[in-house]
Amino acid sequence: MDRIVKIVLDTCALIWWSLDPARLSQRAKEAGNEMEKDKNGLAPSIAIWEIAIKIKNQKLDLGVNLNEYVAALKNSSVVQIVAIDENIWMESVKLEWGHQDPVDRVVVALAKSNQAAIITADKQITDFYTQVIW
Repeated sequence: MDRIVKIVLDTCALIWWSLDPARLSQRAKEAGNEMEKDKNGLAPSIAIWEIAIKIKNQKLDLGVNLNEYVAALKNSSVVQIVAIDENIWMESVKLEWGHQDPVDRVVVALAKSNQAAIITADKQITDFYTQVIW
């Protein structure tokens, strides 16, 4: 496998990498280990929003306080939470992809803009974006 410059984690991959690595595929675990060494992980800020919404709607229990979880991510030297600016939003709209989920579109746009791979188990992303690790 070629050396990856940056890795974007989708929401599930971010949660699993940080709290439940056993849920990652073997290949995703290996990429996560490399990411930890290289400190080249990216997570879109919209992933934090998605986590918060799922917690609010009682569809997710992190097992930890959300504010503490976000603070730990922000203090991490491995993964950078990337604020989504107008450039990424515009790139997400330009994607020639029928998928309408704004979070998935932002994940792909962030990866494309950083020439990064994506760690995801999401089949719709895998079918669209060629640099997926799972």
